Amino acid sequence: MFHAPHLRRLALLLLAAPAALHAQTYDLVLKGARVIDPANGVDAVRDVAVSDGNIAAIETAISASEAKQSIDLSGLILTPGLVDIHFHAFAGPLDGTTAGGNRSIYPDQYASRSCTTTVVDPGSSGWRRFEDFRRTVIDVTKTRTLAMINIAGTGILSYEIEQNPYDFDPKAAAETAKKHSDVVVGIKAAHWRQPDFLNVKRAVEAGNLADIPVMVDFGYFLPERPYETMINDILRPGDMSTHFYRWPSPLLDENGKVREYLHVARKRGVKFDVGHGGGSFHFRNAEPAVRQGFWPDSISTDAHLGSMNGAMIDMPNVMSKFLAMGDPLVEVIRQSTTNPAHQVKRPTLGQIAVGAEADIAVFEVRRGEFGFADAAGGGIEGSERLACQMTLRAGEIVFDAEARRAKPWRQADIDYPAR
Repeated sequence: MFHAPHLRRLALLLLAAPAALHAQTYDLVLKGARVIDPANGVDAVRDVAVSDGNIAAIETAISASEAKQSIDLSGLILTPGLVDIHFHAFAGPLDGTTAGGNRSIYPDQYASRSCTTTVVDPGSSGWRRFEDFRRTVIDVTKTRTLAMINIAGTGILSYEIEQNPYDFDPKAAAETAKKHSDVVVGIKAAHWRQPDFLNVKRAVEAGNLADIPVMVDFGYFLPERPYETMINDILRPGDMSTHFYRWPSPLLDENGKVREYLHVARKRGVKFDVGHGGGSFHFRNAEPAVRQGFWPDSISTDAHLGSMNGAMIDMPNVMSKFLAMGDPLVEVIRQSTTNPAHQVKRPTLGQIAVGAEADIAVFEVRRGEFGFADAAGGGIEGSERLACQMTLRAGEIVFDAEARRAKPWRQADIDYPAR
């Protein structure tokens, strides 16, 4: 028989049980941000809940009591995690003897602080070294790391070695791509100096065999191989021309207008990628084209040691340059998330949707007077700059610029280490 005190205690436990269960519904709720998700047509203030590494709910209001942790993001912008499809991640040993030399960047050292959750290495490795790349980088990074296979079997060991046509093996490249289809998303052709399209044609052949897109760094502009011929006669719908805004790429006519053949190529399905890099982005091409509405399909960094400390800096900085040139914010987000995800045939990435992996970026839009430089030292001014405030990769907070998840140490019960 229960005595009165026991009955009261039991009643309190029964009353508390539903509340306790309710509080455990979500691991985390992100409250009050403007959610911009171009993939699903969302641009509104929403609360986003995360559980078990996935997005669990998107609502106008989710009570903080429903989650183990709640973070107020009022006044900030919440977007899908950025997808950078031109990021050199395979460095090999620092003596420069492996693909990429010592210019590549280990993704986890750089990506998360720039709100980037997925990177695609554009051919640092060819088929000869891809097993090493996968073992030493792709399989061990927290940042989702995908790759394109260089049509040159050695990869970017050096630009000189990429001139060896006997190392272009479409069958070997395609077989490597199919063997590693969970992480290989394209074929890359780059830096070709000869007066023909041999490396591009071999890359397209490999792309056909593996049913994946091709990305081309056009290399050197020669009269014997017009850029127009490549994008309209050789590239297929879905293939990508990177370093698009690089001077002297023939984008503008004598009157400064975007050339008609570019509109034809875009209508046919060819994609144009930024690939800023250390020397491949120039306002002389970019600003007139962007002002005329010829925006990039995908914004990317071409991140490596030579670009990250130069004019490029990171994804938010490159995105801010396009804002300054008149590319609308929602489109800049689309070009940095949804579009690149689709271009590498990973459409489940680059979106904020219930059930999707919780790859999330949180930005502050800073307003003031800002300067932006191109790869040659040319500059423009802008009134807005995107600043990465928080990055979540698979539901885990991997970057938190303003310590929003922290608790006041004087008030919180924090388990400080004993030694």
